[in-house]
Parts: sequence; C-alpha cells; structure tokens
Amino acid sequence: MNDNTSRTPPLLNENIPGLPPLLNDDMPRLPPLLNDNMPGLPPMLNDNSPRLLPLLIDMNGRKVVIFGGGQVGERKAALFSRYAPTTVISRSFTPAIQELGRQGVCLVNTGEELSDDEIALYVRDAFLVIPTTSDLELNRRIRDVAHNNDCLVNSVNGLEDLVVPSIIERGDIILAISTGGASPALSRYMRQKIEQAIGPQFEDMARLLGEIRPVLKKEVGSQANRSSILWAILEDKDIWKALAESYELAFDIALKHITNGVK
Repeated sequence: MNDNTSRTPPLLNENIPGLPPLLNDDMPRLPPLLNDNMPGLPPMLNDNSPRLLPLLIDMNGRKVVIFGGGQVGERKAALFSRYAPTTVISRSFTPAIQELGRQGVCLVNTGEELSDDEIALYVRDAFLVIPTTSDLELNRRIRDVAHNNDCLVNSVNGLEDLVVPSIIERGDIILAISTGGASPALSRYMRQKIEQAIGPQFEDMARLLGEIRPVLKKEVGSQANRSSILWAILEDKDIWKALAESYELAFDIALKHITNGVK
C-alpha cells in the first residue's frame, strides 16, 4: 500500500447518529444537571429555597439556649426542657418560667443591654439557640452570633434553621405536624384532630409489637412470614378490642398468630 491515503481509522462517532460528540471538538464536558428541565425531580439544592426535612434528634445532652422570659420563651422552655438541658436568658421571667427554674431549667438574669460578646458567651457550646425577645434587632443579633458559633437557630420572627412542629406522643410513638411555619394554628388544629384518632391503644400496640418481635425472630425463620404475622396482628380487631381491657389478653391473642404461622 504505497498511496498517500491516510490510514487513520474513522472517527467512531463521526456522522453516526446516537453517539456523543467528539471529545476534541472543544465542546464543554460538564455533565448535565440531573434534574435540569426534568419533570418530577426536586429543584436544585442551590436555589436557596427551604429544605425542611423532618427528623427525630436525640436531644440528650444538647444545650438549648432561649433568649426572652415572656410567654413565647415560656412555651419554648416548657417544651425543650423535657428533652434537653435548657437555659433561659432574660431581664425578667414569667411565673411559669420561674417554676421551671425550680425544676432544673437554668435561668440567667441579664442587664439592660446585651453585647455581641455577651451573647457569644451565652451561646457557647449550644446546639440550638432560640431568640424570643420583643426586640427584633436584638433577635437578629442573637441569630447572627449563634450562626457565627455554629449553632442552629429557631426563630419566632421567620423561618431559620428549623421549625418546631406540633407534637403528639403516645409512648414510643411520636408524630410531628408542621406547616413549615406558615400556620401554627393549623398545626395545632391538625394535632387535635389526629389525637382523637390515635388513642391510648396505639401506645399499647407499639409495646406489644416490640415484645412480640423477639418471639417472632426466634420462632419464625422467614422474614416474609414474620412481616405477614405482624400485619395480621395489626389488622386483628380482637386484639385492638382487648387492648382497651387487658394488655395481657391482647398479648395472648397476638401469640396465637405466631403459633398459627409456625404451623
């Protein structure tokens, strides 16, 4: 072969439909945004819109600092002191906060003005900071200092790092209801409605299933069978009726589902 024809192989994607453009055609090689113009996917994470993700956080040992000793601070202190070491900082305190102080909540009396340095001292090592004073500018400064000290902020003046939901507790069952801060009244209304549907039997059912699971794991080898038995227990109306009268009776009825499942 002595002609002058080039023997370089044809470009693999030249004029072949369906293949990507050549890597040397000076076109940018940035991958497409995964949700760019694709319906059904959430907006990109850099569009600055809120990303409220409901989580259950272990607050044991996580310091909560509340600024303001009025009625709003009172509600916050009453809630968070049940879960975490809580400090309330204010010039004065409602009688209810004073009672919380006698029960272990740390109360700190301050002077007329709080400097940023003093705020930084109070929020040091805090997990969550809650400004509830009537002074919007002070609340803003507290927020900024808290953020500079890597603290989360729950604001009563607008959406910040987290929203405190309305909470329903039935033993190990915890339900959180939120409207993203848009309507606390609606959250409370929904909580009242749901509380009527989630009666005390749900707490007992959670306990029953928790005690049944070790028995299931021991007696029933198949995960699919264990799941089927658990659903049969949940759907057994006799068990729900028995829970209103006797936990032991309900547990005995539930055990029969395991016996029948093993057979």
